[in-house]
Amino acid sequence: MDGWRNLERASLDDGYANAPHIPGAAAYPDRWAEAAAAFREARPPETIAYGDHPRAALDLFRPDGPPRGLVVFVHGGYWRAFDRSDWSHLARGALEAGHAVAIPGYVLAPEARIASITRDVARAVDAAAARVPGPVRLAGHSAGGHLVARLSMPDAAPRCAARLRASVPISPLSDLRPLARLTLNSDWRIDAEDAHSESPVLGRPLSGVRISVHVGAAERPAFLWQADRLSEVWGATLRLHTGRHHFDVIEGLEDAGSRILKDLLA
Repeated sequence: MDGWRNLERASLDDGYANAPHIPGAAAYPDRWAEAAAAFREARPPETIAYGDHPRAALDLFRPDGPPRGLVVFVHGGYWRAFDRSDWSHLARGALEAGHAVAIPGYVLAPEARIASITRDVARAVDAAAARVPGPVRLAGHSAGGHLVARLSMPDAAPRCAARLRASVPISPLSDLRPLARLTLNSDWRIDAEDAHSESPVLGRPLSGVRISVHVGAAERPAFLWQADRLSEVWGATLRLHTGRHHFDVIEGLEDAGSRILKDLLA
């Protein structure tokens, strides 16, 4: 019996593993870091602490003129990897369209559990919104897609929720119940209570917030299923990006004319 359980877990682990199925996957983190560093050098952000932990800080990029509002991008990494400084280049598209962009860091698993990370990011959104007037729009990728979906729900929304206009979860993890069976759950520590309270598909979004779910058409079936489920349960638009996989679907955030930015900024 234990052998069958191990086989099932190995299959599920592979279903949620992106890198082994993306050509040249190992080069992406260095590529992101280099692009982010170059962008930060050209457009240094304001760094704002929203808590006492070193990771409880955000980078705020301001456009050349008065901002048309605030865009918040929440990074992924399975809630356990990366930092806000790895993703600065993804502010480009919204900045070019005249919006301020905040990229928050957050305390990672296993130090923090997912519910705590959700609360951290809500505080980060409020800290950025206090410095930028106008509407607030959220985008996030993978685990970040989960987090912006959670912040679009009444029980997890930031205090500035009345200003939320749009939420764009990209390749989101919207149902945490399967993840509780993955080997990585030794870091996440998802239990039955967490799986229920932190799964967007088991709740409803705020009224008045436009939700658009984006996912690469070449992503793993598990991520296609996660995106489709969120779109179906929430009645949200689902956008499939032809030829895009989990690591390059976010590149649209660098282009003010991309489908992702059009949905986010409409």
